[in-house]
Amino acid sequence: MVKLIRQGVYYMEGRLVKEAHAFMTSDKKEKAVRGTISYGILKAHGGQGEVLSLRFDALASHDITYVGIVQTAKASGMTKFPIPYTLTNCHNSLCAVGGTINADDHAFGLSAAKKYGGDFVPAHLAVIHQYMRECVAKSGGMALGSDSHTRYGALGMLGVGEGGGELVKQLLGRTYDIPRPEIIAVYLKGKLRRGVGPQDVALALIKATYRNNFVKNKILEFIGPGIANLSVDLRCGIDVMTTETACLSSVWETDGKTREYYAVHGREGDFRELHPTQPAYYDGAVTIDLSRVEPMIALPFHPSNVFTIKEFTEHADEILSNVEAQGRKLNPSFSLSHLVKDGKVHVTQAVIAGCAGGSYENLAEAAEILREKSIGTGEFELSVYPASQPIAQALNEGGYSSVLMRAGAVVKTAFCGPCFGAGDIPQNNGLSIRHTTRNFENREGSKPAEGQLAAVALMDARSIAATAANGGILTSALDLNYNKRIKKYHFDGTVYQNRVYHGAGKPQADAELVYGPNIADWPSFSPLGKHLLIKIVSVLDDPVTTTDELIPSGETSSYRSNPERLSEFALSRKDPSYVGRAKSVRAQEEARKENGTLPEEVLKELHGFVPAAGTALGSAVVSKKPGDGSAREQAASCQRVLGGVANICREYATKRYRSNLINWGMLPFTAEKPDLKVGDYVYLENVAELLKGGETQFRAKVIHGKNIKDLELSVGSLTPTEREILLRGCLINYYREEGNHDA
Repeated sequence: MVKLIRQGVYYMEGRLVKEAHAFMTSDKKEKAVRGTISYGILKAHGGQGEVLSLRFDALASHDITYVGIVQTAKASGMTKFPIPYTLTNCHNSLCAVGGTINADDHAFGLSAAKKYGGDFVPAHLAVIHQYMRECVAKSGGMALGSDSHTRYGALGMLGVGEGGGELVKQLLGRTYDIPRPEIIAVYLKGKLRRGVGPQDVALALIKATYRNNFVKNKILEFIGPGIANLSVDLRCGIDVMTTETACLSSVWETDGKTREYYAVHGREGDFRELHPTQPAYYDGAVTIDLSRVEPMIALPFHPSNVFTIKEFTEHADEILSNVEAQGRKLNPSFSLSHLVKDGKVHVTQAVIAGCAGGSYENLAEAAEILREKSIGTGEFELSVYPASQPIAQALNEGGYSSVLMRAGAVVKTAFCGPCFGAGDIPQNNGLSIRHTTRNFENREGSKPAEGQLAAVALMDARSIAATAANGGILTSALDLNYNKRIKKYHFDGTVYQNRVYHGAGKPQADAELVYGPNIADWPSFSPLGKHLLIKIVSVLDDPVTTTDELIPSGETSSYRSNPERLSEFALSRKDPSYVGRAKSVRAQEEARKENGTLPEEVLKELHGFVPAAGTALGSAVVSKKPGDGSAREQAASCQRVLGGVANICREYATKRYRSNLINWGMLPFTAEKPDLKVGDYVYLENVAELLKGGETQFRAKVIHGKNIKDLELSVGSLTPTEREILLRGCLINYYREEGNHDA
């Protein structure tokens, strides 16, 4: 089904040839390296040499990120949006109950689009990535979004999801600076069988690549004859899930079907046919035989916890027992084994939604599977969320919405909530199957401290519909007898013409930003001190720590525009005592700045090991591999608001999270074995001078009571700009002091 090639390969005459067998001369290899689609796109956007300084064609944010981004850019000196910037409203649509918080954020977003010259998509019209596919993506382009699933590769556009700080740099006329990424070929062949969909392909790819870091921070380039056997809707459904492999971005060959997609959306001029030259050189490869892909399921608590549905149903007791063991670390009463009855798995809820599941073809095929059937009158429920109003309109006109509703499904508006815990929260000890993007622990509404633990599994819409047709008994759609020929999609953009504010390139400098009472400015952050004393305030032992655990999603989303209020939720589902400890250290640092010396209570703990004057104080979180998942910068900025100055870990799960730390002035330390405990102090002498001088390795002292030991810390590779941002305390300080923005 999926095979990995862990060495360089050439794409020659339509097939992959391992580098060892290609007998290429060095000059031919150099030319072949430049033959990938990715190389050409990167080069056209400033990607010269081994360190790339990229400028994007378009930016995109949604309503739990754009307020902070605009506020940050404004504080840094921005006067207008220099490139097209789309502000969508698909995350904070339903979070606040009994208050105006979300509506105030939306009013701010519209006012920002007017003042700075951007596009504004009101709530319920479209989820962010579907709107970008329909109205913004273009072949050969590059887009940067403040959402990790910024992926438009199936349309020939390299999409990168990053924290808001990277968008701020683009808004200030600066570049996105990264080492040249490796390019991995994803070679598709064969044709999907009836009942197999894009999520099945995506989960098979994630299973093969995530845990071994095979494609981490690399670009996936989809090539091969199998592409022609996939519609663009299916390609997009696979493409958006590449984020869960930990890759940097993705791009596909484009063809006549891609051209037709652009034409249907009235934008044929944005199409370019893209193919690698042959031979083209790739740093590795993944081969997928589409004809052998089976319906898959990703069980709690990660998209890489993947089994075929056949394997899972045959060994449900054993597999669920392993899931229970993990869940009971969070909630001792967690149970799923009761869902297995008479050898069958009974699920309690199903959702098809968002940028992965809410496409026209997914929902139309689900409707055909459910035609003339009922989901039953028991506890099982099914909700579907078309990814945009044009898709909803097409489903209505084709009769598919009626089919779904007659079967018992509830058809809702475009909304991302089911992906991150703001809608359709599963019942405690129930199992929700979803064609959405993620199923991390503590993501879809869990509150372990209150005895609530949501369990979500990822599946394709087709098998979800088959399960619904079977009354909630987990069922594979493989070879199911249903009408796979659906009505042709017709895009009607009238709703966008009548409701979307199109202000890109038309800033109104005199327009006023509209603030609500929950929209607050960023607090001030101090530059890096001469010496640095770090108190460890949390130690996380999980193999991987997601951004959902660093700052929970769901109900906290309503506070994303208020840094201080949001920070109260930091690590709340993982280490509830963290906020109090961090605030205590922050108060001590404020006292130090006022008095010019470390507080007496701190000096007593240090036993004379650290000078009282010239030493700044801050806190740090220690973990093994933090930052998997969302691009949300608040996972880092909340720590900074609470006085954080560093993270210490073995490695970072994503580039995104490490970049967020840097942009908020937090040192991204790694250590081979950071054997640290809550309450320990880590002291770095002359840290500012060493960092300014280009040092990457730091010898620190760990102070534990009267004991002291050495600790080697590394900050890894840093660009000159990143060093300056760390020295000045955050990107706001750096760009505000630098001035003279190109924007």
